[in-house]
Amino acid sequence: MAIRVLAAVAALVSAAVHLWLWFEGVRDQDVIGPAFMVNAIAGAVIAVLLVTWRHWLPLFLVVGFGISTLGAFIISTTVGLFDVHASWEGWDEWLAAASEVVVIVAGLWSLRAEGWLDRFLPVRQSSLHKAEH
Repeated sequence: MAIRVLAAVAALVSAAVHLWLWFEGVRDQDVIGPAFMVNAIAGAVIAVLLVTWRHWLPLFLVVGFGISTLGAFIISTTVGLFDVHASWEGWDEWLAAASEVVVIVAGLWSLRAEGWLDRFLPVRQSSLHKAEH
């Protein structure tokens, strides 16, 4: 449960940064503004789900949240995203990116530690048997 809480806190940090940036003027950008608000709401909802629902779905959601959010930022800093060209400058970019890395790692770690990955990706006995010989 501690890893879930870590993932939830990291998702809340990312959500808070996106909400803060939205209030700082991102809301005026056509596509990115609404996306930042969706990110803020989704991060908060996923954080609540992580600590209240012991199921694989919140873990899957938090990993997807981290990958998509960090991925969008990386795209915006390289080739641009919807005519927005961000940069790796400022505490907010680094804090959000770091929290999203934590979200991804903690979410995957929880999926593994709680046995959810074993249920969805079972190791075949035949491949285990071959590895022993």
